[in-house]
Amino acid sequence: MKIDPNTFENFNRVLTGVVVPRPIAFVSSISPEGIVNLAPFSFFNAVSYSPPTIVFSAARHAGWKEKDTLANIEATGEFVVNIVSEDIAEAMNSTAAEFPAEVDEFEIAGLTALPSDTVKSPRVAESPVNMECRLNQIVTIGEGKSSHGLVIAEVVLLHIRDDVINGHRIDQQRLKPVGRLAGNMYCTTLDTYEMIRPTYKRDEV
Repeated sequence: MKIDPNTFENFNRVLTGVVVPRPIAFVSSISPEGIVNLAPFSFFNAVSYSPPTIVFSAARHAGWKEKDTLANIEATGEFVVNIVSEDIAEAMNSTAAEFPAEVDEFEIAGLTALPSDTVKSPRVAESPVNMECRLNQIVTIGEGKSSHGLVIAEVVLLHIRDDVINGHRIDQQRLKPVGRLAGNMYCTTLDTYEMIRPTYKRDEV
C-alpha cells in the first residue's frame, strides 16, 4: 500500500502508529498571572548534547481553546519537562483532557508541585526526572487551526532521583519510563536487549 498523507483520511493515526514508541514530555508551565498548567506531549525528544537541547511539539489550538502550554511558554520563556514513569502513568493520562486555563491539573492528577531552582514553573515531585528548561525558539508548523508549535529549549538544570542514576548511567529498570504508541496504547521498557555499537578505525598514516 502507498499512502498520500494529503488524501488519506485520518493519516495521523497511521503516522502515530508507525513512529513508536514515543517518549512523553509531561510539561509543567505557568502563566504570567501565576496559573499552573500540566500536560503530556508525545512528540518529544532530545536533539543535542551541547548545549543540552530538547524539543516537543504541541497543537496551537485544541477545539474550543488555545493550548495553555504553548501560550505559557511563549509568555514566560520557560517550563519543566517531567519524565513519565509507570508509577504516574495514570495520573499523567488524567491531565490529557482540554481543561479550562484556570484548572490546576496538579490537583486533577493528585500530583505534588515542587518549586524549581532556576525557573518559575513547578516540577512534579512524583516524577523521577525533572528537566528545567529555557526556551530557545518556537517554530510554527502548519497553518491556522491545525498549526503546531515546535518548542526548542535548553535544559538548564536536571533533577534526578538518586536511585535511578549510577555514575553517569541511568538504570532503566528503576526509571521505568512509559512510551506512547497509537490510540490509547502505551508501553514500558521492561523487555530490553543490548547491541554493541560498531566503530570504524582508520589506518594510521
